[in-house]
Amino acid sequence: MFQKILIANRGEIALRVLRACKELGIQTVVVHSTADSDAMHVRLADESVCIGPPPSRESYLNIHQIVAACEITGADAVHPGYGFLSENAKFADILAAHNITFIGPSGDHIRIMGDKIEAKRTAKRLGIPVVPGSDGAISDDKEAKRVAAEIGYPVIIKASAGGGGRGMKVAHTEADLEVALQTAKSEAGAAFGDDAVYIEKYLEKPRHIEVQVFGDGAGRGVHFGERDCSLQRRHQKVWEEANSPALNTEERSRIGGICAKAIADLGYSGAGTIEFLYENGEFYFIEMNTRLQVEHPVTEAITGIDLVHEQIRVASGAGLSVRQEDIKFNGHAIECRINAEDPRTFTPSPGTITHFHTPGGLGIRVDSGVYSGYKIPPYYDSLIGKLIVHGRNRVECMMRLRRALDEFVVDGIKTTLPLFRDLVGNPDIANGDYDIHWLEKYLAKDE
Repeated sequence: MFQKILIANRGEIALRVLRACKELGIQTVVVHSTADSDAMHVRLADESVCIGPPPSRESYLNIHQIVAACEITGADAVHPGYGFLSENAKFADILAAHNITFIGPSGDHIRIMGDKIEAKRTAKRLGIPVVPGSDGAISDDKEAKRVAAEIGYPVIIKASAGGGGRGMKVAHTEADLEVALQTAKSEAGAAFGDDAVYIEKYLEKPRHIEVQVFGDGAGRGVHFGERDCSLQRRHQKVWEEANSPALNTEERSRIGGICAKAIADLGYSGAGTIEFLYENGEFYFIEMNTRLQVEHPVTEAITGIDLVHEQIRVASGAGLSVRQEDIKFNGHAIECRINAEDPRTFTPSPGTITHFHTPGGLGIRVDSGVYSGYKIPPYYDSLIGKLIVHGRNRVECMMRLRRALDEFVVDGIKTTLPLFRDLVGNPDIANGDYDIHWLEKYLAKDE
């Protein structure tokens, strides 16, 4: 097992990883920018190293500074959390060259799954169902029209190196296609430095289902069930739950088994999430995230297994602590992402939190790194906390969530708490009857 882990992240996920390390008796080092000097994870870590000024590129994305912090403190492993360098193959390679363990998959696997076109080819080879579309990048308008005609309109154009909704455009007819293609390529080039795009069939009312997987790097893979992440705004997840209200036990077992086998065949090491669009009983692969997900706590809630512990075990060479037959699903869990944003306009709302009170009671978990008096800096993601609620079934979970949201108090800034209070009382949400377009249509009613 590792002696000392450096946590290359900030906010709630840095605190989440720090807690896991403490439970395992592992010393912790955190890095931070000057803007995060008073952050909770900095206060609680065994050691901390300031690695630069507030801009991410000069601190949390500064590989040289993070490696230097490892060498100064003697850290023998790095946990990247999510975001920042968590899916940076170069970072994983550099750490390996310095004999520091990256708590995640190999650089090669990060590269494969980071390229959306190569990821789709790999998924198809591994037996994972994929969305119909182009086999690779689209070279020109003529090829785009041919592919679109073959798979049928509407189609969606996506950036090969993309994510977060950037470089994505929908074309409903051939007349839309040329403009959509050029716009997507332009956005992709500006956002990712790579204007390669590909085309897929655009599903009209799909759900977003993702399967949590783990590999031990030695040919063994397991799945921890699925999460439903269909409530999204601009392709950003807002509310996640496990298990999905849309799947039955047979479907859950089938797609989980396919994903676990694929991970084993790939020789993958660590945590990963295989994401699908799901419509009319069919799953269509869209991407794989080679890291821990923001929404991992709902999986922990229904399985009782600490996924960060598993990440650390696998990276240390100890292997997985569970076999597939050991993983049981208990009840239902929902996570709400609490952002420092205006609940209607979603404009960021940095500032000082004057009062912060979290809900409690059976089945309630709050992952957050903020506190009363904490000043939220304007430089980073607006996520300030996650409310995770677990119940014996979805009905109990929803009742508990409603109560927890009423107890949650954040004063001094605007947050998305009012949005969730609205959602929890909506009949469609109560019935689990929603798709990936539902939330944007719901929000558009108020505009």
